[in-house]
Amino acid sequence: MSRLLRASILLLVLASCGGDRFSAPRDLENACAIVNERPRYHAAMQATERRWGVPVHVQMATIHQESRFIGNARTPFRYTLGVIPMGRQSSAYGYSQALDGTWEEYQQETRNRGARRDRIRDATDFMGWYMDKTEKTLGIPKADARNQYLAYHEGRGGYARGSHNAKPWLINVAARVADRAETYRVQLAGCGRRR
Repeated sequence: MSRLLRASILLLVLASCGGDRFSAPRDLENACAIVNERPRYHAAMQATERRWGVPVHVQMATIHQESRFIGNARTPFRYTLGVIPMGRQSSAYGYSQALDGTWEEYQQETRNRGARRDRIRDATDFMGWYMDKTEKTLGIPKADARNQYLAYHEGRGGYARGSHNAKPWLINVAARVADRAETYRVQLAGCGRRR
Protein backbone atom coordinates (compact mmCIF):
# COMPACT_ATOMS: atom_id res chain seq x y z
CA MET A 1 0.00 0.00 0.00
CA SER A 2 1.41 3.39 -0.95
CA ARG A 3 2.20 6.05 1.64
CA LEU A 4 -0.33 8.41 0.09
CA LEU A 5 -3.09 5.80 0.33
CA ARG A 6 -2.18 4.98 3.95
CA ALA A 7 -2.10 8.67 4.86
CA SER A 8 -5.48 9.22 3.18
CA ILE A 9 -7.06 6.31 5.05
CA LEU A 10 -5.61 7.52 8.36
CA LEU A 11 -6.92 11.03 7.67
CA LEU A 12 -10.41 9.68 6.92
CA VAL A 13 -10.41 7.57 10.09
CA LEU A 14 -9.29 10.53 12.21
CA ALA A 15 -11.85 12.82 10.59
CA SER A 16 -14.64 10.38 11.35
CA CYS A 17 -13.65 10.14 15.02
CA GLY A 18 -15.37 12.88 16.97
CA GLY A 19 -16.34 14.72 13.84
CA ASP A 20 -19.38 16.13 15.63
CA ARG A 21 -17.21 17.84 18.22
CA PHE A 22 -17.38 21.18 16.47
CA SER A 23 -20.28 20.76 14.07
CA ALA A 24 -23.85 21.71 14.93
CA PRO A 25 -26.54 19.07 15.45
CA ARG A 26 -28.69 18.55 12.36
CA ASP A 27 -32.00 19.94 13.71
CA LEU A 28 -31.53 22.95 15.97
CA GLU A 29 -35.26 23.65 16.11
CA ASN A 30 -36.07 20.45 17.98
CA ALA A 31 -34.70 19.90 21.48
CA CYS A 32 -35.53 16.19 21.34
CA ALA A 33 -33.56 15.80 18.12
CA ILE A 34 -30.59 17.62 19.65
CA VAL A 35 -30.43 15.47 22.79
CA ASN A 36 -31.05 12.27 20.82
CA GLU A 37 -28.27 13.10 18.36
CA ARG A 38 -25.89 14.35 21.07
CA PRO A 39 -26.72 12.60 24.35
CA ARG A 40 -23.54 13.97 25.95
CA TYR A 41 -24.94 17.48 25.48
CA HIS A 42 -27.98 16.52 27.50
CA ALA A 43 -25.86 14.81 30.16
CA ALA A 44 -23.68 17.93 30.47
CA MET A 45 -26.71 20.21 30.77
CA GLN A 46 -28.35 17.97 33.35
CA ALA A 47 -25.14 18.01 35.41
CA THR A 48 -25.13 21.82 35.22
CA GLU A 49 -28.78 21.95 36.26
CA ARG A 50 -28.01 19.75 39.29
CA ARG A 51 -24.95 21.77 40.28
CA TRP A 52 -26.09 25.33 39.55
CA GLY A 53 -29.87 25.13 39.18
CA VAL A 54 -30.04 26.51 35.62
CA PRO A 55 -32.75 24.63 33.69
CA VAL A 56 -31.64 22.61 30.67
CA HIS A 57 -33.95 24.52 28.32
CA VAL A 58 -32.44 27.87 29.38
CA GLN A 59 -28.94 26.52 28.74
CA MET A 60 -29.98 25.14 25.35
CA ALA A 61 -31.59 28.40 24.22
CA THR A 62 -28.54 30.42 25.30
CA ILE A 63 -26.11 28.08 23.55
CA HIS A 64 -28.29 28.15 20.44
CA GLN A 65 -28.10 31.94 20.37
CA GLU A 66 -24.43 32.19 21.22
CA SER A 67 -22.88 29.49 19.02
CA ARG A 68 -25.62 27.43 17.34
CA PHE A 69 -24.03 24.50 19.20
CA ILE A 70 -20.75 24.86 17.29
CA GLY A 71 -17.97 24.02 19.73
CA ASN A 72 -15.25 26.16 18.20
CA ALA A 73 -17.39 29.17 17.27
CA ARG A 74 -15.61 32.53 17.16
CA THR A 75 -16.74 36.06 16.51
CA PRO A 76 -16.21 37.41 12.99
CA PHE A 77 -13.12 39.37 11.99
CA ARG A 78 -13.09 43.16 11.99
CA TYR A 79 -11.82 44.80 8.82
CA THR A 80 -10.30 48.19 8.07
CA LEU A 81 -11.18 49.69 4.70
CA GLY A 82 -13.35 46.64 4.20
CA VAL A 83 -10.45 44.33 3.35
CA ILE A 84 -7.64 44.49 5.94
CA PRO A 85 -8.31 42.05 8.81
CA MET A 86 -7.82 43.66 12.22
CA GLY A 87 -8.53 40.71 14.49
CA ARG A 88 -11.69 39.27 15.95
CA GLN A 89 -14.55 41.40 17.25
CA SER A 90 -13.96 39.94 20.73
CA SER A 91 -12.25 37.05 22.49
CA ALA A 92 -15.54 35.12 22.71
CA TYR A 93 -15.03 31.46 21.88
CA GLY A 94 -16.72 28.08 22.07
CA TYR A 95 -20.23 26.84 22.82
CA SER A 96 -20.85 29.53 25.45
CA GLN A 97 -18.97 32.34 23.66
CA ALA A 98 -17.21 33.13 26.93
CA LEU A 99 -14.71 35.98 26.86
CA ASP A 100 -11.11 35.29 27.87
CA GLY A 101 -11.27 37.27 31.12
CA THR A 102 -14.60 35.84 32.26
CA TRP A 103 -13.44 32.32 31.42
CA GLU A 104 -10.28 32.82 33.49
CA GLU A 105 -12.39 34.08 36.40
CA TYR A 106 -14.55 30.94 36.11
CA GLN A 107 -11.48 28.69 36.04
CA GLN A 108 -10.06 30.34 39.16
CA GLU A 109 -13.29 30.38 41.17
CA THR A 110 -14.23 26.80 40.33
CA ARG A 111 -10.62 25.55 40.50
CA ASN A 112 -11.15 24.00 37.10
CA ARG A 113 -7.94 25.08 35.38
CA GLY A 114 -8.28 22.42 32.69
CA ALA A 115 -11.73 23.63 31.56
CA ARG A 116 -12.06 24.31 27.84
CA ARG A 117 -14.60 26.49 26.08
CA ASP A 118 -14.90 24.00 23.22
CA ARG A 119 -15.87 21.15 25.58
CA ILE A 120 -19.65 21.02 26.13
CA ARG A 121 -19.54 19.98 29.79
CA ASP A 122 -17.19 22.85 30.63
CA ALA A 123 -19.19 25.34 28.58
CA THR A 124 -22.46 24.42 30.26
CA ASP A 125 -20.82 24.45 33.69
CA PHE A 126 -19.52 27.94 32.91
CA MET A 127 -23.02 29.08 31.98
CA GLY A 128 -24.39 27.61 35.20
CA TRP A 129 -21.70 29.36 37.25
CA TYR A 130 -22.33 32.66 35.47
CA MET A 131 -26.13 32.53 35.76
CA ASP A 132 -25.92 31.45 39.40
CA LYS A 133 -23.82 34.55 40.15
CA THR A 134 -26.28 36.65 38.14
CA GLU A 135 -29.15 35.44 40.30
CA LYS A 136 -27.17 36.15 43.47
CA THR A 137 -26.01 39.64 42.44
CA LEU A 138 -28.94 40.91 40.34
CA GLY A 139 -31.83 38.78 41.57
CA ILE A 140 -32.66 37.41 38.10
CA PRO A 141 -34.18 33.93 38.46
CA LYS A 142 -32.29 31.18 36.65
CA ALA A 143 -35.42 30.22 34.73
CA ASP A 144 -35.81 33.78 33.36
CA ALA A 145 -34.16 33.15 30.00
CA ARG A 146 -34.77 36.67 28.70
CA ASN A 147 -33.12 38.62 31.51
CA GLN A 148 -30.44 36.01 32.16
CA TYR A 149 -29.49 36.32 28.50
CA LEU A 150 -29.38 40.11 28.67
CA ALA A 151 -27.07 39.94 31.71
CA TYR A 152 -25.01 37.23 29.98
CA HIS A 153 -24.59 39.34 26.85
CA GLU A 154 -24.01 42.73 28.50
CA GLY A 155 -22.23 41.52 31.60
CA ARG A 156 -23.72 41.98 35.05
CA GLY A 157 -22.45 45.54 35.32
CA GLY A 158 -23.85 46.48 31.93
CA TYR A 159 -27.19 44.94 32.79
CA ALA A 160 -27.30 46.76 36.14
CA ARG A 161 -26.60 50.06 34.32
CA GLY A 162 -29.36 49.25 31.81
CA SER A 163 -27.04 49.23 28.78
CA HIS A 164 -29.37 46.78 27.04
CA ASN A 165 -32.19 49.36 27.04
CA ALA A 166 -30.31 51.38 24.39
CA LYS A 167 -30.08 48.34 22.11
CA PRO A 168 -33.48 47.46 20.61
CA TRP A 169 -31.86 44.72 18.51
CA LEU A 170 -30.58 43.04 21.71
CA ILE A 171 -34.01 43.27 23.37
CA ASN A 172 -35.40 41.44 20.31
CA VAL A 173 -32.66 38.79 20.51
CA ALA A 174 -33.37 38.24 24.22
CA ALA A 175 -37.07 37.82 23.45
CA ARG A 176 -36.18 35.17 20.84
CA VAL A 177 -33.99 33.40 23.41
CA ALA A 178 -36.91 33.37 25.85
CA ASP A 179 -39.27 32.04 23.17
CA ARG A 180 -36.79 29.34 22.18
CA ALA A 181 -36.27 28.36 25.83
CA GLU A 182 -40.02 27.88 26.24
CA THR A 183 -40.21 25.89 22.99
CA TYR A 184 -37.33 23.68 24.12
CA ARG A 185 -38.95 23.23 27.57
CA VAL A 186 -42.20 22.00 26.01
CA GLN A 187 -40.34 19.78 23.53
CA LEU A 188 -38.18 18.19 26.23
CA ALA A 189 -41.25 17.46 28.33
CA GLY A 190 -42.94 15.90 25.30
CA CYS A 191 -40.05 13.66 24.36
CA GLY A 192 -39.80 12.28 27.89
CA ARG A 193 -36.68 14.21 28.86
CA ARG A 194 -36.41 15.96 32.17
CA ARG A 195 -36.38 19.72 31.73
